[in-house]
Amino acid sequence: MMQGVLVLEDGRAFPGEGFGAEGVMTGEIVFNTSMTGYQEILTDPSYYKQIITMTVPHVGNTGVNLEDIESSRVWVSGFVVRSLSPVVSNWRNRGDLDSYLKSQNVIGLSDVATRALVRYIREKGVMRAAIAHGEAATDTDTLVQMARDSLDMSGANLVDEVTTAESYNWTERSDPEWYQDHRYDDAGPLIVAYDLGIKRNILRLLTDRGLRVTVVPANTPHSEVLAMNPDGVFLSNGPGDPAAVDYAVDNVKHLLGKKPIFGICLGHQIMGLAMGGKTEKMRFGHRGGNQPVKNLLTGSVEISSHNHGFAVSEDSDLGGAEVTHINLNDNTIEGIRHDDLGAFSVQYHPESSPGPHDSLYLFDEFVKRVKKVDKTVTE
Repeated sequence: MMQGVLVLEDGRAFPGEGFGAEGVMTGEIVFNTSMTGYQEILTDPSYYKQIITMTVPHVGNTGVNLEDIESSRVWVSGFVVRSLSPVVSNWRNRGDLDSYLKSQNVIGLSDVATRALVRYIREKGVMRAAIAHGEAATDTDTLVQMARDSLDMSGANLVDEVTTAESYNWTERSDPEWYQDHRYDDAGPLIVAYDLGIKRNILRLLTDRGLRVTVVPANTPHSEVLAMNPDGVFLSNGPGDPAAVDYAVDNVKHLLGKKPIFGICLGHQIMGLAMGGKTEKMRFGHRGGNQPVKNLLTGSVEISSHNHGFAVSEDSDLGGAEVTHINLNDNTIEGIRHDDLGAFSVQYHPESSPGPHDSLYLFDEFVKRVKKVDKTVTE
């Protein structure tokens, strides 16, 4: 183990022991309250340019495997934990977290006072930071300046850096040991999925339900999508400021009312902007697998998985869209729908990777809309 430190842009430093890659990286410091699923978190493109702090105290005990990755690589800028497990024990394990982060050139930091760090973020709000492992960790003045000179998430279009370069067809389904109900159909309805930073389990849950899926780059013109004559359009999760992805907002404006649309996370924010609403940066965001969301249509409460630092503003004029879900911690908008335009979206992650399965019904709702069976969001 070697010396490491996390330094915030306001000068506050949190020392620790480095693991993973050596060097210095910068990013926005945020925290995640999930109890499990660190491998899915690490490989979620929505975390691009962010340093993740886990609130669960013990991390790494299940190692890493090939099944739980959500994309082709680790996207986080750094990974901060209270205790890195010295022992790995899991029947699917193929390696340890330290070696995995080394191979991905990502810095880890353990033995950090994560409770104090999270309390500080909750009080001060998320901010830019620098994480260092090795010799660079001794020069805190330089690290503070690096943090201050690093990317500000407000106004940042990061979608261009995480989206696919070319279109591709997705056919992989969920492991039948985890999901039993597979109805994939080679001639089923066609969905065009905009890759704003898409997670693999979203795609699996679409194909599980008998849908053919073609994934396209984030900047694919709406005219090309319509020329494919899809039965529905999906807007994925992704990183950065939604208002900075102006081409995506413009494309959705031209697709609304023409095809059924389902959006998740950044896709939800893009849809809100396309309907005439506004988005805003949150003080410290929602990140974790235990966020309570109320379905206003049914009155039920879903425990849900979240990863977002921006939200659709509560005072938005959404052009007749109905707010369908709210977060019970702070009443932020978590879901909207506009039946006349055939569109609905949620801020949270119903694909549950990691997280509970309370919201899987939203994928079934999309299938109903694509097949024109029903237009009511239910649970």
